[in-house]
Amino acid sequence: MTATVQNVVTSGVFELDGGSWDVDNNVWLVGDDSEVIVIDAAHDAAAIADAVGGRKVLAIVCTHAHNDHVNAAPELAAKTGAPILLHPEDRVVWNLTHPDRAPDGDLAEEQTLSVAGTTLRVLHTPGHAPGAVCLHAEDLGIVFTGDTLFHGGPGATGRSYSDYPTIVRSIRDKLFALADATSVRTGHGESTTIGAEKARSATWPTP
Repeated sequence: MTATVQNVVTSGVFELDGGSWDVDNNVWLVGDDSEVIVIDAAHDAAAIADAVGGRKVLAIVCTHAHNDHVNAAPELAAKTGAPILLHPEDRVVWNLTHPDRAPDGDLAEEQTLSVAGTTLRVLHTPGHAPGAVCLHAEDLGIVFTGDTLFHGGPGATGRSYSDYPTIVRSIRDKLFALADATSVRTGHGESTTIGAEKARSATWPTP
């Protein structure tokens, strides 16, 4: 069976630098009837586990470690036995939420993860967070961008551990190198395409 993509939207609170904001997060499940990878275990481990059902979770992949993307990861790992994977440059952010529970493995540039005959290629795209990554599933024509690229432009860079010139460079060098038709599945809100965001980028502020 060819891998499919399932979206679970969970709700909670994003907290950083002393502020808090109510948010809805996109949790992405990539897999088939027997196995799945979970991208960004946000807010509600029970809801994500219900969506997984009886399938084997091969990994819980964190696009970055802001609390709203990883707050349910340890509980989901305990429920499923799956390892939590994070880019090591985001450990400083991870520790703000889970100081007593380390991730189980590292993500690295050009690393590949396989599920249901589909390969997810890791792209290190710092800027929103130092260890932010995107996951490119070329055979599905999809890239999962976390909070690096949204419908309408780059992710936020006004808080700790973020940098606007860095995120713009990541997007232009890594994401805009993908095919224009590539579907962008984001960490929050609606999907878009690489081509649409490339066209909009002419109006972005100069880094």
